Amino acid sequence: MGNVLGQILAPAIGVALSPLPIVAVILMLFTRQARTNSLAFLLGWILGLAVVGGIVLVLVNAGRLSLGASTESTFSAILKLVLGVLLLFGALRQWQNRPKEGEEARMPKWMAAIDSFTAGRALGLAALLSGVNPKNLALNLVAATTIAGAGLATSQQVIALIVFIVLASVSIAAPVLYYLIAGASAEKTLNGWKAWLIANNGAVMAVLFLIFGVKLIGDGIGVLFG
Repeated sequence: MGNVLGQILAPAIGVALSPLPIVAVILMLFTRQARTNSLAFLLGWILGLAVVGGIVLVLVNAGRLSLGASTESTFSAILKLVLGVLLLFGALRQWQNRPKEGEEARMPKWMAAIDSFTAGRALGLAALLSGVNPKNLALNLVAATTIAGAGLATSQQVIALIVFIVLASVSIAAPVLYYLIAGASAEKTLNGWKAWLIANNGAVMAVLFLIFGVKLIGDGIGVLFG
């Protein structure tokens, strides 16, 4: 169990370090429906991770009934190699598209509509960002596959998945909890976080894609040829 928790720590941190979702929840904290929408966003983020992780656990556990250990290990290694290569391509694109010096970072169009979001829309957006966003989907797949392939009891797998989700949600929960505790006095600090994340989103994402892409490729090669 301890070994598995150690292995899922890196992908959990990778999911947590998602600049645009953090910016989105900070923006929600200064709208008319701040409490409702920010809590709905946090819930949606958790649900997105839980649904994807749960589905992968079920599918991998079902596959283990028909696959031998060596076949399962090979599949896991190939999955890591493929995801690693995709993340490296993502790193290149993020680096190429980052704002040049003096340029203003371009934000997704949906951010301009955050003021008019309902709780349901905030929840749905967060679920998509945590569950379907390419980086988060890749890291969630790696974590869930690692958990399912470790031979743990079902209850231990569920606990490991919960730990992953909690760690991967810290960056979204932190601004929300800070705002709920500090109220209006949190605005200056949160706006500072937001400005830094917007300005450095491309570079941060490029570095994250590069680090985790290289790690996944290395893990995959290690399993195939180790």
